[in-house]
Amino acid sequence: MTVERYGVWLRSTVICLCGALGLVWADATEVVPTASLLVPAVLACGVRLWSLRRPLPFALLWASDAAVLLLAGLSQPVLGGEGADVMVEAIVGISVITFQYEWATRPVTGALLAALGAVACALGDIRSSPGQSLESLPLARILVEVFLSRAAYVIVRGRARAADRAAAAWAASRREAEVAAARRATEREHLATLHDTACATLLMVSQGARDWSWLAPRARRDLDALSAVPGFETGSVDLAALLSCVPEGEGPARVLLKTVIDGPLAIPSGPGLAIFNGVREGVSNVARHAGVGEAELRAWSEKDGTIVVELSDAGRGFDPDSVPARRRGIAGSVIGRMHAVGGSARVTSHPGTGTRVQWRWHERAGESGGDEVQVAHAPDRAPAQHSAVVRLIRGQVLHGAQLAVLLISLTSQFTISLHQLTTYRDVYRPAWAQTAAFVCLATVAATGAAYLLRGRQIPPTVRWCGLAWVLAASATCAFTLPPERLTGPTDWAFGLIGWHALYLLADLRVRVFAAFLCVHVGLTAAVVFLSASPTGVQLALLGIATVSTCGFQLSVSALTRLFHDAVPAAETAAAREEELRTRERIHEHIQRDHKERCRALTATTVPLLVGLGHGVLSPRDTEVRLRCGVEAARMRRLFAEGDAVSDPLVNELRACVEVAEQHGVAVSLAVRGRPSEVPVEVRRELIDPVAVVLARTRSTARVTVVWTPRAVRVSVVGVDCADGGSGGDGGDTETTASSYGHASDSNVTVVRTVRGESVWAEAGWSKPAAQEVDPA
Repeated sequence: MTVERYGVWLRSTVICLCGALGLVWADATEVVPTASLLVPAVLACGVRLWSLRRPLPFALLWASDAAVLLLAGLSQPVLGGEGADVMVEAIVGISVITFQYEWATRPVTGALLAALGAVACALGDIRSSPGQSLESLPLARILVEVFLSRAAYVIVRGRARAADRAAAAWAASRREAEVAAARRATEREHLATLHDTACATLLMVSQGARDWSWLAPRARRDLDALSAVPGFETGSVDLAALLSCVPEGEGPARVLLKTVIDGPLAIPSGPGLAIFNGVREGVSNVARHAGVGEAELRAWSEKDGTIVVELSDAGRGFDPDSVPARRRGIAGSVIGRMHAVGGSARVTSHPGTGTRVQWRWHERAGESGGDEVQVAHAPDRAPAQHSAVVRLIRGQVLHGAQLAVLLISLTSQFTISLHQLTTYRDVYRPAWAQTAAFVCLATVAATGAAYLLRGRQIPPTVRWCGLAWVLAASATCAFTLPPERLTGPTDWAFGLIGWHALYLLADLRVRVFAAFLCVHVGLTAAVVFLSASPTGVQLALLGIATVSTCGFQLSVSALTRLFHDAVPAAETAAAREEELRTRERIHEHIQRDHKERCRALTATTVPLLVGLGHGVLSPRDTEVRLRCGVEAARMRRLFAEGDAVSDPLVNELRACVEVAEQHGVAVSLAVRGRPSEVPVEVRRELIDPVAVVLARTRSTARVTVVWTPRAVRVSVVGVDCADGGSGGDGGDTETTASSYGHASDSNVTVVRTVRGESVWAEAGWSKPAAQEVDPA
């Protein structure tokens, strides 16, 4: 639509100006014929302008355009005179050029109109000079102009579409990256919540206690936390109000919080919830590990806008550096949460001196850090990416425009201009100066092509040197041609100079190119006025040539700048659409992942929490506590899946071993062979039987991992295991599926043997043939 409006307005402007100049300088006998030509042309332009606001029938528009061409081309015998011929050629020329833009989506229509214009000009030329042969130069010029006009449109459109495709591919890859980041962030938050709620609760149940009054309400709160649907937390919250709702616990696990909060503290909901959940975990850690029942919670805002929250106690303290990486309370629930939203958390503690945990968040830090969770909560990292896309599209459109103008320059120079130069060689004074100017322009074009065809911008030094050469060629051609022949058929350079300057100045403001055109036209006008008193025809020819040629070139520069300036607004609208699309995709995947996690928890953890929360299951029942221990071990193994370690299988096994050691079980772990890659689904199936035996063992256990080039075996022997008790010997072999509900085709074989109070279980997996390793 922009290109169509450009063509209509350009044609209308040039026709009106050329017609006005023709009327001003026409003889009294030619005024009426000239007006009779201009009135239909102006009316047709009015119809075309009206169609931009309200669509009109195709037949009416085509007929009006065709009528203008026929009237203009066939009117040459009626108008007569050199000035009239120039005006007619200008009107027909600008029409056939702009038709390629007005009918851009109908190239056949534009081509037919151009052919009609060329035929009309040829017939008019024949009728105006019956005894002379047909002048081929105007006809050739029209055909070349039509070809170049269409070619320029195709080149610019192709570069713009290439830029759109690149931007779309960039947006798609960025969208997928943001979706993946949001899913990872939501997964981390889910694991942190799982650690703070269900895992901690089931672990405490498996360890036993005297007072269970706290268990039912805590299990119900855990169920609510796990069933909460993740989404985009937007807007801001009052952190002071959030911190006033931090649970203090119940029964022996209750911590008396002394709060000193300077509120209100406005904070985005994402960082606010991260701090709230971290403080809740910190209070839980005080109850479990500090050995005191009191803690102090403070929150305030510093002068630079940083919000600080501090939780301190006077308990037994610990050495933070000695905490294993697999312990998730501090690393995941406190520090990890804040790092994800662009904040920071620091734990300061020493044995015997208490513990202090401090959370800090600043809006500027939140904007620059924590990319992954920022996507989940507010996917708007657009400024830098938006600028990059704008630069890409601008660069492609500008490069396409420069290539199009370069094509116009070279084609015009080596077809029409070369024909003029060789045909009228005897007119130039001296001829070698005109030839030198021709070679100079060709050299400038070759230099520009050397950069543009390689996709590079023309350096400033080359640009200004080339522009100086172009101006020198303009002056040379103007001063070595008789004044009465300037802008006429013998002046090959007047219309060509502007195109050579345009591809050099296309990336600058329009006023720079306009200033160059003024200098260029001024040189020609100076020659005309320095000669004897110029005739009206000479001034009319100069005016029409300036309007039709230089005006068209200036409009091309303005259109290029219009596209250049319109890119940010268009890209902003596209970015908004892309943001909505990204949010929808993130929401869709997060909902799907949430359903998958709920399905997995429904088969394992949820039944235990429901039974404990509603009194159906008794924590005093040994079997219930063993089941809780098994699920806690499975969750600890799940937490270890995300660790960046060289041997993930052994790392996840150690997580299960630590749970057993917290129950007082002495576990020995032996690893033989060289580890290799094992898919996560296979690791789950290999470790799950071991986790079950370790969680039900109350004395000693031995875990062995054996790696071979083609297989891996994980075995465990548990002594004083709750599975025993029958006193007989027996064994069974079975193939199990993943305990977390993930389908697998890995053919993991589990062999389990019970003898008295001892249980031996072994899980083995053989690599597929494509993954087998050659021992050599």
